[in-house]
Amino acid sequence: MSLSIPKQASAFRKGGFIVLKGRPCKIVGMSTHKTGKHGHAKVTFTGIDIFTGNKIEEAISSTHNLEEPYVNRNEYALLSINDDGFISLISDAGETKEDLKLPANELGEKIKAAIDEGKELLAVVTSSMGEEQITDFKEDK
Repeated sequence: MSLSIPKQASAFRKGGFIVLKGRPCKIVGMSTHKTGKHGHAKVTFTGIDIFTGNKIEEAISSTHNLEEPYVNRNEYALLSINDDGFISLISDAGETKEDLKLPANELGEKIKAAIDEGKELLAVVTSSMGEEQITDFKEDK
């Protein structure tokens, strides 16, 4: 299965996903520049990397194809965090997942604090283009 699908630059919309400079991004801004003497209109995309949060900009001819990444979000019940920072998760189907680390940022600190308070959590795992990461969490009610 491919990691993305080709799509014409003019078909992308704000709020959608796009591959900019090889990274899966959420589109937060688009601007179109009129045709010059020698060619097509250009579209400047501004995206936020869905894994790192970095801002990426890229200008592309509106008639060129870009890649739209497949982005999946799954929720898992969070069981525990081991001493190495790896997290034990379990899906609704009962499958365990133990290959993800606690994010080394503010999100990871919030997850750890909630676990320390004894809260039951659902971890939101986002996967795209061969990468997988915990991108959010919520209390399991």
